[in-house]
Amino acid sequence: MTTSRRALLAVPVLAGTARAEAPWPRRPIRLVIPFTPAGTTDLVGRLAAERLAARLGQPVVVENRPGAGGNVGAEFVARAEPDGHTLLLTTIGTGAINFAIYAERMPYKPADLPGVGLLIRVPNVLIVPPSLPVQTLAELVALARRPGGIAYGSAGIGSSPHICMELLSQRTGVPMTHVTFRGSAPMLAEVMTGRIEAGMDNIPSALAFIRDGKLRALATTGATRSSVLPDVPTMQEAGISGFEATAWFGILAPAGLPPAVLARLGAETDAVARDAGFRARMAELGGELPGLTPDGGTSPAAFQTFLAEERARWAEVVQKSGAKAE
Repeated sequence: MTTSRRALLAVPVLAGTARAEAPWPRRPIRLVIPFTPAGTTDLVGRLAAERLAARLGQPVVVENRPGAGGNVGAEFVARAEPDGHTLLLTTIGTGAINFAIYAERMPYKPADLPGVGLLIRVPNVLIVPPSLPVQTLAELVALARRPGGIAYGSAGIGSSPHICMELLSQRTGVPMTHVTFRGSAPMLAEVMTGRIEAGMDNIPSALAFIRDGKLRALATTGATRSSVLPDVPTMQEAGISGFEATAWFGILAPAGLPPAVLARLGAETDAVARDAGFRARMAELGGELPGLTPDGGTSPAAFQTFLAEERARWAEVVQKSGAKAE
């Protein structure tokens, strides 16, 4: 074979190598939010997308794909090309609780969506209408023990607020009737009018109504008092020993992401979680830093461990409650 012939045959190989090693990201990134616009999930996703775009030098386009408790959007990302250009803004539901709530009906497995990084944790808050004659969690539990009990609302079956209330029911031994809604807004409206006696929600969604006196906060679910609701006791302070639970939001990616892309994504997600502007906005709403790594940040490996722990923890609560998706 002549030298020129060998050179011609080598050209496609070299071109293919160049394509395989092309820098990432090469085009705009799609961040799928598996719920409707508005609400805590959408807010966190859009704030994160803005900061990721600035760091990566490519637009990060938010795409809302709601349905089936977040499973529609999560499945879409799980089936996407694992090239780092399609990501999921996960919640505690899509990342952990849904595996128990939907059981054999889950359209994806944990291995289909490995962790990139945790962005923020957000405690929930137990709320009642001002018209309800209770001032404390103990008084609400006493009311729930009476004939007829109480009904409570949440943003949907399998949501963090729903499962927090199931945990409260298990810890107090008091059954409560769950009234499910399609999101926080309609649930909060029903609690404010007094048509249902109580509700549980992420702090950001309920905060303005609490501050305006349209809702009364009885307890928060974090390990310590919320900085935005300093006068409201934690569940443990209110008498429920060992009760700690937070909603959380992070980024997942399709399985098979190139290691270099995963490492870069993990580092940039950690940087977003530490970003002063992002932290300040989240702090205004009661959000807390990830706290997964020794220095208080996040990483793909640490988030993956956290995901496994959360799935096991909430599977036990769901199993005891008997809660199932409709």
